[in-house]
Amino acid sequence: QVQLVESGGGLVQPGGSLRLSCAASGSNFRFYAMGWYRQAPEKQRELVAGISIARSTKYADYVKGRFTISRDNNKTTVYLQMNSLEPEDTAVYYCNTDPARLPWGQGTLVTVSS
Repeated sequence: QVQLVESGGGLVQPGGSLRLSCAASGSNFRFYAMGWYRQAPEKQRELVAGISIARSTKYADYVKGRFTISRDNNKTTVYLQMNSLEPEDTAVYYCNTDPARLPWGQGTLVTVSS
């Protein structure tokens, strides 16, 4: 059974930064497009950033210029650097393939509040 493990979330003030990490046991990310998703309690889960096998990236409009997705294929790890965080970014952040095919992990909670 594949297990996705997200880490790096926490409580930050508006304008602050966090870097999230994603790793998986029982699976190798090298040959799949990957993405970061987020879900606030009152909203649908949404794709916020994606990265292809060749490291081409895409972003939701509301995070462009603030978030950067990257991957380290040697470590089969995916990262999300989040800068200039806003209260609206508060959510549980998940990683998965893009499109999502794996069971969802527990996610990591990002709370942006003064």
